[in-house]
Formats: sequence, C-alpha cells, structure tokens
Amino acid sequence: MLILFLFGIILGQAASLKVSMKTHWSGGVTGSFCIPITQDLHGWKAHLIFDHVINKLDVSTCIAEKKQGGKEFVLTNKPFNKEEHVGDKLCVDFVGHTDSDINPTATVSIEGMDGSGSSFSHTTALYFTMEFFSPGGDRGLYDYSKPLANSILFYNAQRSGKLPANNPIKWRGDSALKDGSDVGVDLTGGWYDAGDHVKFGLPMAATAHLLLWSYIQWPDAYSSTSLTDKFFDMIKWPLDYFLKCWIPSKNEFYMQVGNGDDDHHFWGRAEDMKMARPSLKNTASKPGSDVAGETAAAMAAGSIAFKKRDHAYSTKLLTAAKSLYVFAKTYTGKYSQSVQGAGQFYSSSGYTDELCEAAIWLYRATKDQKYLNDAKGFVETAWAWALSWDDKKVACQLMLYQETQDDMAGKAVIGFMKSWLPGGGITYTPCGLAWRDQWGSTRYAANTAFLALMAADAGLEATKYRKWAQSQINYILGQNKQCFSYVIGFGKKFPRNPHHRSASCPMIPAPCSEANLHSSGPSPHILVGALVGGPDAKGAYTDKREDYVHNEVACDYNSGFHSALAGLIHLTHTKSLPRADTPKCPCSVH
Repeated sequence: MLILFLFGIILGQAASLKVSMKTHWSGGVTGSFCIPITQDLHGWKAHLIFDHVINKLDVSTCIAEKKQGGKEFVLTNKPFNKEEHVGDKLCVDFVGHTDSDINPTATVSIEGMDGSGSSFSHTTALYFTMEFFSPGGDRGLYDYSKPLANSILFYNAQRSGKLPANNPIKWRGDSALKDGSDVGVDLTGGWYDAGDHVKFGLPMAATAHLLLWSYIQWPDAYSSTSLTDKFFDMIKWPLDYFLKCWIPSKNEFYMQVGNGDDDHHFWGRAEDMKMARPSLKNTASKPGSDVAGETAAAMAAGSIAFKKRDHAYSTKLLTAAKSLYVFAKTYTGKYSQSVQGAGQFYSSSGYTDELCEAAIWLYRATKDQKYLNDAKGFVETAWAWALSWDDKKVACQLMLYQETQDDMAGKAVIGFMKSWLPGGGITYTPCGLAWRDQWGSTRYAANTAFLALMAADAGLEATKYRKWAQSQINYILGQNKQCFSYVIGFGKKFPRNPHHRSASCPMIPAPCSEANLHSSGPSPHILVGALVGGPDAKGAYTDKREDYVHNEVACDYNSGFHSALAGLIHLTHTKSLPRADTPKCPCSVH
C-alpha cells in the first residue's frame, strides 16, 4: 500500500479543497498543491486558508499576500505563469514560517475556476511531495519512482543556456548565453556542476554515462513510471552540449567553461553572472584522454539509447563518439596536467579507465571487434577504491565481464564488492551507511549500490548484492535513526539549506549576494531531487548552507543514486526485489 500523503476530495460547486497538513517541524510547515485547470485563465488568484496563524509564506512561483493576520494568503500569478489553459496543472510549493511546532489544516481555491467566481468544482488533489513509502516485501520499503522523477527535476535545475518552453523549474531562467564567445564557438548548454556555475567536462560526462547506462539496462524502470520522455528530455541536454564541444576538423575538444576561482567568489544566481567564463580545450599538444574518453563513452551510450527514438540523432552521436575516441586514444595524457587551470577542482588520476569505457560502449554500439580488443587492453586488475567521476576501473571491469564473462574481470568486481560489504574493511556509520569519504559520503554509497545492482544482473552474488544495495538507498531515503532523508523534497525531514547558489536566491528581481549564503532561513527554493553530501563517519549531519563538505549537491552526486533507483524499480516491476534485511536503526515513523 502506497502512502503519499495525497488527499483528494470530490468537490461540489463552490467547495474548497481541504487538506490535512502533516509535514511540520518546530518553526514551520511545508507543502505543495497541483490544481488541474478546467477552463482558460488569463491571470489567477488562489486563496490558501489555514486554521492556524502562519507568520510568513515563502513561495517562488507567485506573489503571496498575507491576510487575516496570517490565516489566509492570497496567491497571485507572476507574469510567466499568468496564462493557464485547460489541461494544465497549476502547481505551487510553499514553506510556511510559524512560532512553534504546529500541525495546521488548510484549504485552497481558485477564483473563477468554474466561471462563477467560486472555487473549482471537479475532482482534484492537494498533495505533499515529501513522503512516499510502501511497506516491506517484494515491493520494497519505498516507492522509488518518486525520487527518480525528482532526480530528473534536479538535473533540469542544473541546466545552463537558453531554457526550453517546457522548463519545469520556474525559478530558473536563461543563463551563460555567451559561453564560448571568447573562442568563437557556441558552447552554451550543458549542466552546471554543483552549487556553483562552472561546466566541468569530466564529472558531467561521467554523470551522463551512468544515467544512460541505467536507462539502457533498465528501460522498464522508466516506462513503467511514465518517465521515459522526461528522461530523454533531460539527458539530451548534456549530449547536445558534448556535440558542440568536439570539433573533429581541428582536433579540439572543449572540456571546461568557467574559472573555478572566479566562480567561487560569486554568490548569486546563474542568471546574474557577469564574470568572464573562459573556455578551456584539449588539443593534440595538450591532450585529455580521460575527459575525451569519458565523453566518447557517454555519446556512444547515448547513440544506443536514442537509436529507436531518433535514428538521425543516434547516428550523429555515434559518429562524434568514434572520432573523439580516436583523438583520446591517439593523443594520450591527463587533461588536468595538460591545460593550466583545468585540474584545480577535478584533478584526474589517469585515463585508461575512461578509454576502456569508451571502447566498450563503442563495441556495444557497433559490434566491431576492434573496440572490444581495445577494452581488453585497457582493463585493470586492481580493486577500485570507489566508483566515482574519476575512478571507473570497476565499471570497466563489470562491463567487460558482461560482454565476455572474463574470469579476471568478474573476480575484480567481486573483490571490489567484498571490500564494501560489512566485514570488508570499509567504515560503516552506526546506522549502516557504507562510508567511504567525508566528501559526498552518500554519493559513494549510492554509486556502489548502482554497481551492485548491475553486477547482480550479471549473475554475481545476485541476492546478496541486491539486498545490500537496497539497504544503502533506503538509508539515504530516510531509513535511519533520525528518519532523515538526504534527498531534498523526499520524506518528512530533509535538507532545506543546500550549498547551492541559485536555490538560495529569492526570485528575480530581488537581490542575491553572499548574505544569502549565510542566511539562517531555509532556501527560498526547494531544490527537489538533489542528493546532499551526507553524514560524517559517525552519522552526524548538520543542515547548514555554509557547510559545503556535507551539504553540497552535484550532478555526479545524483548519478549513481538515480541509476540505483532505476535498478530497484526494475526489480520491483519484475517482482524480483528480495526482502530487505532489517535495518540497524529502523525509522519509527513507519
């Protein structure tokens, strides 16, 4: 039985929608509503009425006017969402500030929805996006489809460039529209890396690669949750950017836009950036086999994903992947050593793992034996420290095992997993999170959970790995002593102060500066779907925007987590998800 905190009421004429607001804490409440539009509106007002006083209402998509001493707020459209048409949904997220821990109820209505000035007269629902569990058993503890859908929203919030008409993140606008102008190349688009606004090629390509791998392995995870179109819309954003970055006629590959130091001295919206954004490139004399190889892998995987959906685009990706792989393989070197200013934030430890990934994906896309032979030459036998944006040797080993059943590769994957499972030497928090490093502890656990699910599909220790992966993802989603979710917008308690510039800024034209970094209040915008860095080795975590070690978000942080969710949804969909082991610190809310 799925519990969504979804409250739907069939309403009669002039009735308001009543909602029991159960998401609350000391000092605030939070919620969101989505009202189906049943007639065209050319400007609108919604009345949100509480039975307790709300001191202040934070809402980014409309103007909130306090009435009746805080028991009513009149919500008025902004220019961008003035026009609402039949079939649309008017969705509003809000955070209310209170003097204490209260549990209010509320009603909402839209003026004139039925043409008579009354509220709407149809079946609708007001819902909170915060809590989505199922009980245990073969369906798993959580409904994993919701955080998967929300992860797509997070990636959409990271978009750079000219945003499309269907942009779902209303507090984001066009930005960095002159990227590449310093070199006469259009380098607009792509994803901002984290809470900052640099476009780092290596982690962006690593992110796209894992996301595409999850779709290719588990397409039913997306189709069964109606997320296929949203996935392709999301993943095309970095792929289009990668195509712009590679200029084969000149052997030039642009692998970074923006200067990390200059960017990190600016706290504000992406839309307000005024600093120079230099474009950095690899060439034959300044090679970057790592970033070029990883990007080739992502484009080759993209060509497979798009083959049935858009054959011409698939061919374009494959052609680019082939030539970029030749460039990466011919002119070898680490990008962070070749180009001054490129490795300060994402320094590369090597490039054979990225070349291996590129070779395997090109083999999968073409079935040309030469690529598989290359991969066999690039694969390493050592156990990996982790699966990360930098170290992909275990991913290479697993993919080679998938293709050839190579015994050495299989043993390397099993050895890696042995080092991560209990008793293998890795640190565990008191409540059971496999803790590799203070920088993105949830990221490393989720990446390994994804790899475990992929290894299980390959026939390696299937039940053991699936149970373990499920335990790690469940911990991240809130199955811990504090019942705390490290995914923004999921669960009753989740981070409200991520280290993310744009989310910390109020809507334009209100000013934003470093004062917003140090503000003690929740971020004005809920960065739905983002996975924060996570707890320390003792399981402690503080929701503090200034703490970029534990409260940073990043594209690569979400990649393994997102992909592991897809694997768990596939197992649920195919009724093959094993019952999870009893957690060390079960959340009492269940």
